[in-house]
Amino acid sequence: MTVRETDREHTHVATSNDIKNGAVLKLEGQLWNVTEFQHVKPGKGGAFVRTKMKNITTGKVVDKTFNAGAKVEFATVDRSDYQYLYQDGADYVFMDVKDYDQITVPGAVVGDAAKYMLENTQVVIALHEGTPLYLEMPASVVLEITYTEPGLQGDRSSAGTKPATVETGAEIQVPLFVEQGTRVKVDTRTGDYLGRVND
Repeated sequence: MTVRETDREHTHVATSNDIKNGAVLKLEGQLWNVTEFQHVKPGKGGAFVRTKMKNITTGKVVDKTFNAGAKVEFATVDRSDYQYLYQDGADYVFMDVKDYDQITVPGAVVGDAAKYMLENTQVVIALHEGTPLYLEMPASVVLEITYTEPGLQGDRSSAGTKPATVETGAEIQVPLFVEQGTRVKVDTRTGDYLGRVND
Protein backbone atom coordinates (compact mmCIF):
# COMPACT_ATOMS: atom_id res chain seq x y z
CA MET A 1 0.00 0.00 0.00
CA THR A 2 1.48 3.35 -0.93
CA VAL A 3 1.56 6.31 1.39
CA ARG A 4 -0.85 8.12 -0.91
CA GLU A 5 -3.46 5.36 -0.56
CA THR A 6 -3.12 5.43 3.23
CA ASP A 7 -3.60 9.19 3.24
CA ARG A 8 -6.69 8.85 1.13
CA GLU A 9 -8.28 6.50 3.66
CA HIS A 10 -8.00 9.05 6.43
CA THR A 11 -8.98 12.16 4.51
CA HIS A 12 -11.58 13.04 1.93
CA VAL A 13 -12.06 16.05 -0.29
CA ALA A 14 -15.27 18.02 -0.02
CA THR A 15 -16.07 21.70 -0.50
CA SER A 16 -16.04 24.64 1.86
CA ASN A 17 -19.86 24.39 1.94
CA ASP A 18 -19.42 21.27 4.13
CA ILE A 19 -17.43 23.10 6.83
CA LYS A 20 -19.06 23.02 10.25
CA ASN A 21 -18.01 23.27 13.89
CA GLY A 22 -15.93 20.28 14.96
CA ALA A 23 -14.82 19.50 11.39
CA VAL A 24 -11.11 18.76 11.09
CA LEU A 25 -9.43 20.09 7.96
CA LYS A 26 -6.06 19.09 6.57
CA LEU A 27 -4.26 22.16 5.24
CA GLU A 28 -0.62 22.00 4.08
CA GLY A 29 -0.08 18.79 6.04
CA GLN A 30 -1.44 20.24 9.32
CA LEU A 31 -4.71 19.33 11.04
CA TRP A 32 -7.02 22.18 12.03
CA ASN A 33 -10.18 21.92 14.13
CA VAL A 34 -12.95 24.33 13.08
CA THR A 35 -14.23 26.11 16.21
CA GLU A 36 -16.42 28.73 14.49
CA PHE A 37 -17.73 29.17 10.97
CA GLN A 38 -20.03 31.52 9.11
CA HIS A 39 -21.34 31.28 5.55
CA VAL A 40 -21.32 34.81 4.11
CA LYS A 41 -23.23 35.90 0.99
CA PRO A 42 -22.27 39.51 0.27
CA GLY A 43 -24.42 41.67 -1.99
CA LYS A 44 -21.61 41.82 -4.55
CA GLY A 45 -18.99 39.20 -5.31
CA GLY A 46 -18.93 35.52 -4.51
CA ALA A 47 -20.08 33.88 -1.29
CA PHE A 48 -17.44 32.67 1.13
CA VAL A 49 -17.00 30.82 4.41
CA ARG A 50 -15.29 32.59 7.30
CA THR A 51 -13.77 30.25 9.89
CA LYS A 52 -11.84 30.29 13.13
CA MET A 53 -9.58 27.24 13.38
CA LYS A 54 -7.29 25.79 16.01
CA ASN A 55 -4.13 23.94 15.02
CA ILE A 56 -4.43 20.52 16.64
CA THR A 57 -0.68 20.15 17.15
CA THR A 58 0.32 23.64 18.27
CA GLY A 59 -2.97 25.04 19.64
CA LYS A 60 -2.51 28.18 17.52
CA VAL A 61 -5.82 29.81 16.51
CA VAL A 62 -6.21 31.48 13.10
CA ASP A 63 -9.00 33.07 11.07
CA LYS A 64 -9.25 31.70 7.55
CA THR A 65 -11.65 32.46 4.72
CA PHE A 66 -12.58 29.97 1.98
CA ASN A 67 -14.39 30.79 -1.26
CA ALA A 68 -17.78 29.07 -1.44
CA GLY A 69 -17.45 25.72 -3.18
CA ALA A 70 -13.63 25.66 -2.86
CA LYS A 71 -12.16 22.15 -2.51
CA VAL A 72 -11.09 21.40 1.04
CA GLU A 73 -9.48 18.27 2.47
CA PHE A 74 -11.29 16.92 5.53
CA ALA A 75 -9.56 14.56 7.95
CA THR A 76 -11.53 11.46 8.94
CA VAL A 77 -12.37 11.79 12.60
CA ASP A 78 -13.71 8.99 14.78
CA ARG A 79 -15.77 10.33 17.69
CA SER A 80 -16.37 7.95 20.59
CA ASP A 81 -17.74 8.08 24.13
CA TYR A 82 -15.12 7.81 26.85
CA GLN A 83 -15.14 7.89 30.62
CA TYR A 84 -12.47 9.86 32.48
CA LEU A 85 -10.53 7.58 34.85
CA TYR A 86 -7.59 9.46 36.36
CA GLN A 87 -4.76 11.91 35.81
CA ASP A 88 -1.28 10.49 35.17
CA GLY A 89 1.26 13.30 35.48
CA ALA A 90 0.45 15.81 32.73
CA ASP A 91 -1.71 13.25 30.91
CA TYR A 92 -5.26 12.02 31.41
CA VAL A 93 -6.44 8.42 31.10
CA PHE A 94 -9.85 7.62 29.60
CA MET A 95 -11.74 4.38 28.97
CA ASP A 96 -13.77 3.63 25.86
CA VAL A 97 -17.26 2.87 27.20
CA LYS A 98 -17.88 0.31 24.44
CA ASP A 99 -14.82 -1.92 24.57
CA TYR A 100 -13.13 -0.75 27.82
CA ASP A 101 -9.88 0.06 25.99
CA GLN A 102 -7.93 2.78 27.76
CA ILE A 103 -6.23 5.69 26.05
CA THR A 104 -3.93 8.38 27.38
CA VAL A 105 -4.67 11.93 26.27
CA PRO A 106 -2.05 14.68 26.68
CA GLY A 107 -2.98 17.58 28.94
CA ALA A 108 -2.61 19.98 26.01
CA VAL A 109 -5.44 18.16 24.20
CA VAL A 110 -7.65 18.08 27.31
CA GLY A 111 -7.08 21.81 27.83
CA ASP A 112 -9.61 23.76 29.91
CA ALA A 113 -11.89 20.72 30.16
CA ALA A 114 -9.64 19.52 33.00
CA LYS A 115 -11.03 22.30 35.20
CA TYR A 116 -14.46 20.68 35.21
CA MET A 117 -13.65 16.98 34.89
CA LEU A 118 -14.26 14.60 37.78
CA GLU A 119 -13.47 10.90 37.67
CA ASN A 120 -16.17 9.02 35.71
CA THR A 121 -17.16 12.13 33.72
CA GLN A 122 -18.42 11.07 30.28
CA VAL A 123 -16.79 12.88 27.36
CA VAL A 124 -16.56 12.51 23.60
CA ILE A 125 -13.02 12.15 22.24
CA ALA A 126 -12.27 12.78 18.58
CA LEU A 127 -9.47 10.63 17.14
CA HIS A 128 -7.66 10.81 13.80
CA GLU A 129 -5.61 7.70 12.97
CA GLY A 130 -5.68 6.83 16.67
CA THR A 131 -4.37 10.24 17.80
CA PRO A 132 -6.64 12.19 20.17
CA LEU A 133 -7.46 15.56 18.59
CA TYR A 134 -9.84 17.15 21.07
CA LEU A 135 -12.48 16.24 23.59
CA GLU A 136 -16.00 17.49 24.11
CA MET A 137 -17.38 17.87 27.60
CA PRO A 138 -21.07 17.75 28.49
CA ALA A 139 -22.52 21.30 28.25
CA SER A 140 -22.67 21.47 32.05
CA VAL A 141 -21.42 19.49 35.05
CA VAL A 142 -22.36 19.38 38.73
CA LEU A 143 -19.50 20.18 41.12
CA GLU A 144 -19.30 20.71 44.86
CA ILE A 145 -17.94 23.97 46.24
CA THR A 146 -15.02 23.10 48.50
CA TYR A 147 -14.17 26.65 49.56
CA THR A 148 -15.81 30.06 49.48
CA GLU A 149 -16.02 32.97 51.90
CA PRO A 150 -19.19 32.86 54.00
CA GLY A 151 -21.98 34.88 52.42
CA LEU A 152 -23.93 37.47 54.35
CA GLN A 153 -27.45 36.52 55.33
CA GLY A 154 -30.07 38.62 53.61
CA ASP A 155 -27.95 39.46 50.57
CA ARG A 156 -29.92 37.13 48.28
CA SER A 157 -31.37 40.11 46.45
CA SER A 158 -28.03 41.71 45.62
CA ALA A 159 -26.44 40.83 42.31
CA GLY A 160 -22.92 40.54 43.71
CA THR A 161 -20.71 37.51 43.22
CA LYS A 162 -17.72 36.03 45.00
CA PRO A 163 -15.01 33.53 44.04
CA ALA A 164 -15.55 29.88 44.95
CA THR A 165 -13.29 26.86 44.51
CA VAL A 166 -14.94 23.67 43.21
CA GLU A 167 -13.80 20.10 43.88
CA THR A 168 -11.70 19.97 40.68
CA GLY A 169 -9.65 22.94 41.93
CA ALA A 170 -11.11 25.41 39.43
CA GLU A 171 -12.29 28.81 40.63
CA ILE A 172 -15.67 30.12 39.53
CA GLN A 173 -17.82 33.13 40.44
CA VAL A 174 -20.98 32.36 42.43
CA PRO A 175 -23.76 34.50 43.96
CA LEU A 176 -23.03 35.76 47.49
CA PHE A 177 -25.58 33.44 49.13
CA VAL A 178 -23.93 30.22 47.87
CA GLU A 179 -22.13 28.40 50.68
CA GLN A 180 -19.30 25.91 50.97
CA GLY A 181 -20.52 22.33 50.43
CA THR A 182 -23.21 23.43 47.96
CA ARG A 183 -23.43 21.45 44.72
CA VAL A 184 -23.69 23.75 41.72
CA LYS A 185 -24.15 23.39 38.00
CA VAL A 186 -21.31 24.88 35.94
CA ASP A 187 -21.18 25.68 32.20
CA THR A 188 -18.13 23.80 30.89
CA ARG A 189 -17.61 26.22 27.98
CA THR A 190 -17.52 29.44 30.01
CA GLY A 191 -17.09 28.36 33.63
CA ASP A 192 -20.29 30.26 34.49
CA TYR A 193 -22.41 29.34 37.50
CA LEU A 194 -25.78 28.03 36.28
CA GLY A 195 -27.55 27.38 39.59
CA ARG A 196 -27.63 25.25 42.71
CA VAL A 197 -28.39 21.54 42.57
CA ASN A 198 -30.64 20.11 45.27
CA ASP A 199 -30.04 16.41 45.72
